[in-house]
Amino acid sequence: MAQLSDDCFAFGGPMMSVDEAVGLITARVNAIADIETVALVDADGRVLARDIAAPLPLPPFTNSAVDGYAVRDADLPQQEERALPLDGRIQAGGSAQAPIKPGHTARIFTGAPMPPEAGTVFMQEDVRIDDAGNIVLPAGLKRGANVRPAGEDIPEGRVALRAGQRLLPQHVALTAAFGLTRLDVIRRIRVAVFSTGDELASPGEPRAPSQLYDSNRFMLMAMLRRLGCEVSDLGILRDERASLADGLKQVAGSHDLILTTGGVSTGEEDHVKAAVESIGSLVLWRMAIKPGRPVAMGIIDGTPLIGLPGNPVASFVTFVHVVRPTVLALAGGLPEPLLPIPIRAAFAYGKKIGRREYVRATLRRGEDGALEAVKFPREGAGLLSSLVETDGLVELGEDIKRVEPGESVGFLSYADLL
Repeated sequence: MAQLSDDCFAFGGPMMSVDEAVGLITARVNAIADIETVALVDADGRVLARDIAAPLPLPPFTNSAVDGYAVRDADLPQQEERALPLDGRIQAGGSAQAPIKPGHTARIFTGAPMPPEAGTVFMQEDVRIDDAGNIVLPAGLKRGANVRPAGEDIPEGRVALRAGQRLLPQHVALTAAFGLTRLDVIRRIRVAVFSTGDELASPGEPRAPSQLYDSNRFMLMAMLRRLGCEVSDLGILRDERASLADGLKQVAGSHDLILTTGGVSTGEEDHVKAAVESIGSLVLWRMAIKPGRPVAMGIIDGTPLIGLPGNPVASFVTFVHVVRPTVLALAGGLPEPLLPIPIRAAFAYGKKIGRREYVRATLRRGEDGALEAVKFPREGAGLLSSLVETDGLVELGEDIKRVEPGESVGFLSYADLL
C-alpha cells in the first residue's frame, strides 16, 4: 500500500491554489512498485512499468507507400516523360528478391516490399499506358518519392514508450506493431469509495421523502475505473463519527487511496474531519477553486484520503483536478497536464481575483464559423443537468476578474478530462 507520513500534508494559512495543492500531493505520494504482466489486449488504460525499446525497425522493411509503379533510380525521367515496359508485379506480403531489369518498371501495391535497386514509386493515377502497353512515367518526380524506408517511423533500439506512460489505444497499436503480446504494467491502484450523509439513499433502496439518491459515488467509481483503478464500493456511511472512523480504519490497510464525497466542510453535521482525526490525521485544504472549495486531505495508517465536496459538480471538478493527478502519481504515471484550448467566449462573467473558476459551457458555431463557448444558463454546484447538457469546462485563471463576450478563454472538453 502507499505509505505517507502523518505530517507531509501539513498546511496552514490562506487558501491554497489548485497548482500548489496538486504539486504538494503528487510530490509526496509514494508510487506503487508492484508489477504484473498483462496480455496486450488488456493493456489499455494501464501504466507501463518498464521502458519499451523497439525490438525491430518500423517499418521492418522498405516498402511502397502507394499503389503504383516502382523504378530504379537510374531510370527516373528527368526532362521529359518516359515509357517503360513492365517487369513483374509485387503485392503486399509478397517477395521482391529479384531486381527490376534496367529500363523497366514493376507494378507495386501499398505495403509491398521494394525490389533491390528500386528507390522510387510513381502513383498509378500519375501515369498512363501507351498503345504498346508501356507505362508512361511523367518527368520531375524526386528520387525516393512514395517509399517508406525501413526504420523511417522508429529505428530499432530506440525507446518508443517510457515507463509511466498510461497506455491508450495508440500505444497498444505500437506495441502490437513490435510483435509484443504481453506487457509489464503497474498493478491497478486500489481505491475505496464511499459517500457520507443521512440524507442519501442508494439507487434501488427505499428512499425517505427527505432523502436523495446517491449519485456522486457512482460517478466517482466510473471516473476511477476510466483511470484503470480497482474500486471497492463501501456504500453510504452515516453521519456518525464512530461508524465513519470504523469504516475508514477497516479499509485503510488494504487500499492505496480512500475517496469520500460529502461531509468534509465545517458544518455541525460534517463528521468526516473528526472521524479521520480520531484514527489518523487530517488537514482540510481550503482550495481556491470554484466549484469545490471544501476538499480534505488526510492520512490513515499511511494511506492517503481525499474527501471531495458533496455537490455533484464540485465533486466532478475536484476529482479531475485533485484525484486524477493523485491516482497517476500513485501509479508512477507520467504527468498528464490538462491543457485548455483557446476558444471564444459567448458570455459575460465576473469572478474573484485569486480563485480559479470552472464554468460549464456548450460549444457552438458563431456567425463567422468560429467555435464559441456558451455558458450554462443556471448556476449551482448541485445541478447534474449542467454536466449532462454541456460539452466541457471553461477555465478562468486566478488573475482573471471578468470575461466579456468575444474574449478568448480556455476550454476543457469532458472527453479530455479522463
